[in-house]
Amino acid sequence: MQEEINHKTIALSINTTKMSARTLKKALSHFLKMGGFVAKKNKLRSQTGKQSLKKLMKQNTGLSNVEITDDNIGSFKRVARKYGLDFALKKDNTAEASTYLVYFKGRDVDVMTQAFKEYTQKHVKSQDKPSIIDKLQENQVDVNHSFASSLNKALTKEKSQGLER
Repeated sequence: MQEEINHKTIALSINTTKMSARTLKKALSHFLKMGGFVAKKNKLRSQTGKQSLKKLMKQNTGLSNVEITDDNIGSFKRVARKYGLDFALKKDNTAEASTYLVYFKGRDVDVMTQAFKEYTQKHVKSQDKPSIIDKLQENQVDVNHSFASSLNKALTKEKSQGLER
């Protein structure tokens, strides 16, 4: 197989020396349209990252799954991409609360546990932080109160100056 490819490339290089630049360009563009050798190599590579459950099963590795009950699954996707995990998400609608099943390769168990540690750590930190909307409402009450007191102070000052004149 390798010798056949070598002979074809040598024959192509010999024939291209006899061609003009325009015909060479036309031949190479036709070769690339037909698929070429690069496209065949890319087809052999397996997909990484998020993929369908069917594609993950086709890779002939044992699958494991973990259940996530959080609606914000995007933060998990970022962590999984960081660790280079191959995973598939499946939404489980049978339960009352929406849950997600994360399927991953059996050999990636150690990496998956590390990714879940980081994901849960981020999730706990985000729950501990107070809501920005609550902070804004508290500040709005403070601003309204301080504005009302400064307005009253200015009005009383103006009245007192009017009495002195």
